[in-house]
Amino acid sequence: MAHERAGPGIDIARPSSAPATLRVTAEWPVRSGFMPPLAAKYTVRPETGPDLALALARSPVVALTPRARRADTVPGNDLLRCTGKTQVAVQYAESQWQARAVDLLVWIDASTRESILSGYADVAAELAGVRAAGIAESAAASFLQWLSQTDRRWLIVLDDLQDALAMEGLWPRGATGRLVVTTTSSQAMTSLPDVLVLEIGAFSLREAMSYLVSRLSADPDQRRGALALIEDLGCQPLALAQATAAISSSWLTSAEYREHFYRRRTALAGQTGTPAAAGVTWTLSVDLASELVAADAVESCLAVAALLDGHGIPAAVFETAAARSYIAGSSVASPQAGELVRAALIALEQSGLLLTDRQADPPIIRMNTALQRAVRQAMTPDLAEQAGLAAAAALLEAWPPQDRGSPGVRGIRASAACLRQRSGPLLWTSGCHPVLMRAGRSLDDAQLPGPAVDYWAELAVVADEMLGPEHPDSMAIVELLASAYVAAGRVPDAVARYEQITADWSRAIGPEHPRTLTARVMLGRVLVHAARYEEAIRLLTAALADAERGYGAGHPECSAIRAEIVAAHRAAGELSDAIRLYQDALEEREHSLGTAHSDTISTRRLLAETYLAAGRTRESFSHYKTVVADLQDTHGRDHPDVLRAEAALAGAYYQAERMALAAELYEQVYQAMGRVLGADEPDTLAVAVSLGQVYYAVGRPADASELLRDAVMRAERVLDPGSPLTRQARESLAVVVAG
Repeated sequence: MAHERAGPGIDIARPSSAPATLRVTAEWPVRSGFMPPLAAKYTVRPETGPDLALALARSPVVALTPRARRADTVPGNDLLRCTGKTQVAVQYAESQWQARAVDLLVWIDASTRESILSGYADVAAELAGVRAAGIAESAAASFLQWLSQTDRRWLIVLDDLQDALAMEGLWPRGATGRLVVTTTSSQAMTSLPDVLVLEIGAFSLREAMSYLVSRLSADPDQRRGALALIEDLGCQPLALAQATAAISSSWLTSAEYREHFYRRRTALAGQTGTPAAAGVTWTLSVDLASELVAADAVESCLAVAALLDGHGIPAAVFETAAARSYIAGSSVASPQAGELVRAALIALEQSGLLLTDRQADPPIIRMNTALQRAVRQAMTPDLAEQAGLAAAAALLEAWPPQDRGSPGVRGIRASAACLRQRSGPLLWTSGCHPVLMRAGRSLDDAQLPGPAVDYWAELAVVADEMLGPEHPDSMAIVELLASAYVAAGRVPDAVARYEQITADWSRAIGPEHPRTLTARVMLGRVLVHAARYEEAIRLLTAALADAERGYGAGHPECSAIRAEIVAAHRAAGELSDAIRLYQDALEEREHSLGTAHSDTISTRRLLAETYLAAGRTRESFSHYKTVVADLQDTHGRDHPDVLRAEAALAGAYYQAERMALAAELYEQVYQAMGRVLGADEPDTLAVAVSLGQVYYAVGRPADASELLRDAVMRAERVLDPGSPLTRQARESLAVVVAG
């Protein structure tokens, strides 16, 4: 991905037009993604289960869908579509992996475009051994390109695809690959050519009996009345799973459970008809869990789980103080509350309502999405409100401060998205709830600009409706949307949005209001990125005039805007104007702040950089040396800031092709940084890479190779594998080795 400097401290990312080549370094075979565990006592389905091996021999793409039924309107009809599609896919994928029939096995939650992109980016990172810097879309494109060209055998499972539009441009293709999709609707697959759609219905009677017998193997007496119960449950997999879980966790026989089922189904029947079997069995499972643990805790725990992402709720969410306080009750002490929450989760798992996947890292809690809908429909308004607020607080508490690329954070973000959709206006009662803002910023941090734009755009519409466009939260969301446009490389959209912001806010709160001034400056930056330099300079100059009237010419905000104006001149190639403005700013800061002030030194450094860009090396070197001297006077010879300034001077020598001076100074700085900061510090490693490049440029390839190999080794050990410095060290070493 290319970067372009748009202003001091601002990097505007521009997505590259073509995917980068994925360099695979992983050892085969490779497995990626959180595949659900195969159900306990899983039995094959010789009569109703599709033969995926045979199907994939006929077509490289197979979709598993529930068997079409009449258009029921009875309660719990969604539960009829739970026919075991995911388990069939899990069993096939596991068998292929165990048989070493595939080199690459990938399992992806396909419920949203964000989760698909994140899954692809994860696979790319695992194959390359490093998470590439840049947006997730670029990593996904690189992975898809590799799939289309590789001779490695691959199998990808896209689980729970809900909308084919989420897959636009993301369908995996390749001569050596196979794709399995699970979806509740075959219509989601109509856009994909050569797809073979296989419908999966209920168990056959023989399969259902085999399943029940295996699940109740510990106590054969519990099988008494099994056939009649199976017939009443319609051989539905989900209903059978919940019924057998309840029976095996109690003293009930199948016949006794059937009596409870019949009474409950009769009680639930209403004007819309008799509910589906699973619409009854889940309520009996709640009763069982409530006998094992306090009913209030079970109900609250289930309510929170039903509002979050059933594909994988990080278990850490239920360990937060917010979750403990709500589920156990605020009067219960913290240690006892934690024990009660854990007991409630275990009881819900024993009764067949959810599953704790302890094989996942970090552990996650899974819950059938159709069952979640049934639970939500049964909630009272008070329960839904209390559970929703508790879930929002728990998500915020569980959110780690550093979240880029973390599977646990993706689970929290996905649960926040589900909560937003399922809680209606609840999260807007006192402004925009912080969890909604945190979720959007997490998309920004994860470099998912496409989903981020969609998210902020949707949030902006809701904020206008719920709060009004002049509410501070609405204004903040619009700013974040504009920033997301920039990150996505949608410069015209960003310009249009910022123009609208500045016009609206100028009318509403005035052109000199701090918020409006910030928007005007951001518009100037984006105009620079769009190469509309004259407009940018004119707009920023007007903003500076307003800021000087409001704050005074010496205010830091005015200095920041002046820096933006200079940056615009530099981007336009108007280096003489930039030099003149930097000289004026430097004189003003020397007079008002003194030569040793950090702002003065920063301005002098920018002036030195601009002189160098203009080819005026003598003036450039002079100012760089003054920066070094001023810092030495303030901090002493071996202060890190002094060493960084000397490294900048060495870099200026290198750019001006004064190689002997560059090599000598870089050597001094490298030795000093190793002594003062340590060999593994990023600043030391950066100087090592630069010195290696200088060694190569002056004809010392052996020295360059030795230094760069050491830098790569240290960077890979102590830095983020996808950091720009690590990548620069590898690329520099590759040039030396190839040369």
